Amino acid sequence: MAMPGTLYLVATPIGNLKDITLRAIEILRTVDVIACEDTRHTQKLLTHFDIKTRTISYHEHNESARADELVTRLQDGESVAIVSDAGMPAIADPGFRLVSAAARSGVSVVPIPGAVAFVTAAAVSGLATDSIFFGGFLPSRAGERRRRLAECSAIPATLAFYEAPHRLGRSLADCLSVLGDRQAVVARELTKLHEEIARGVLSELSARFAEASVKGEIVLLISRGDEGENGIARANTEATLEQRVQDLQQQGLEKKAALKKAAKEFGLTRSEAYRKLIG
Repeated sequence: MAMPGTLYLVATPIGNLKDITLRAIEILRTVDVIACEDTRHTQKLLTHFDIKTRTISYHEHNESARADELVTRLQDGESVAIVSDAGMPAIADPGFRLVSAAARSGVSVVPIPGAVAFVTAAAVSGLATDSIFFGGFLPSRAGERRRRLAECSAIPATLAFYEAPHRLGRSLADCLSVLGDRQAVVARELTKLHEEIARGVLSELSARFAEASVKGEIVLLISRGDEGENGIARANTEATLEQRVQDLQQQGLEKKAALKKAAKEFGLTRSEAYRKLIG
């Protein structure tokens, strides 16, 4: 039973509706209002379980204003559940601003746990799970994406990212170029009818999905890089920088232009990139 003046973070299924918990159903039935990332999407879930609680929208475009409104409701004694379209709210989804505002206001915040896509993917991946780095969605622009991957290259953990299906091929190619040919997994449509777990090294997965038309929610997992003496991560970065310069030259750029473009993609000045390559 929901308690007055309490904010509940309610995890919803990432695909299969049967994955919802009994506690989540109870809370969604008994709170005063459910704040939804997409009210139409959530209504399908509520209708399936005959939950008649009223809903309001809470998404990235109205977060700030809506958070203040919901905190006022909570302070007035209403109970509020927040849900995202799938998985745990506030994890690469709207919610953290409301949680932060509620906590600052002294409102009780209670998690109702359930499925999280990147955790589910990591568990089934076969990659090491003793340490996992979750990087959310990779940037949509190639240069920013490469810089982000370069920043993550030396992290001693399995890397986990979300990716849009129309960018999967390009992102895998960038992962291969920046990180090297690591073991990786593409987990698609988890818990749904067309669930797919594709395992292999990045070169294999990049080739497989280069021209493929894929749909659905995607989690990309990449094994940790080599660990060892100080300087190995730097050496790997320099190797990928050199490879990128070579790739650009093969595409027709002169050496200076290739170095300048590669440096920009790796977040370096041209002089910094030059020193790395000759050092």
